[in-house]
Amino acid sequence: MTFSLKTIITEPKTGIQINNAVVLLHGYGGDGQDISMLTLSWKRFLPNTVFLSPNGHEKCEINPSGFQWFDLTNDDSKYILDQSKKAELKLKKFIDEVKIEYNLKNSQICLVGFSQGCMMAINLGLIDDEKFNCIVGFSGKIINEKDLKKRKKSSTKILLIHGEIDEVVSPTFLLEAKDFFIRNNVEVETKIIKKCGHQIPVEASSYALNYIKNNLNFK
Repeated sequence: MTFSLKTIITEPKTGIQINNAVVLLHGYGGDGQDISMLTLSWKRFLPNTVFLSPNGHEKCEINPSGFQWFDLTNDDSKYILDQSKKAELKLKKFIDEVKIEYNLKNSQICLVGFSQGCMMAINLGLIDDEKFNCIVGFSGKIINEKDLKKRKKSSTKILLIHGEIDEVVSPTFLLEAKDFFIRNNVEVETKIIKKCGHQIPVEASSYALNYIKNNLNFK
């Protein structure tokens, strides 16, 4: 199958059955190649798993060599919410394609996102009728709490990881998101990485890997 979003795909060795998928969503101005670097270390510990890293559906307004899930050149909150909902439709279609291609259910799919990709992963994981296996969000936030509460249909468990000195997305957003999830009956774990900015260091990658392994029952 040709997916509706251009995608970096990392599959197990030929002949190995695929039982799980990890969908990785890049940040603003990035691309699938960027976020797919996580799979270099993860794939050894997650057998029977396919990793899919799609490009955003739009060219980035401020970095034409990269992509975006929604435009950030206009900081109007209603505009951002409307644009993010358009991205949701693109990603829901993509995930449906993944489920058909690999014969998977939501419970076999982990959603992972960095920054803007984290924001999309949170929404996707909570507005679907069926829970996903888990969500891992690096350096992100909830786009609009009031809207998400209104549209929430499921309670996919979540791990949020953030750099202590993130200068792009403040770590206070992790605390706000944690409070939202607790109040709305979503199982949440959090991890603050000391002396870390807006990035995914080895410590964060390893912590996320262990969380995914446990939830996909790879002990």
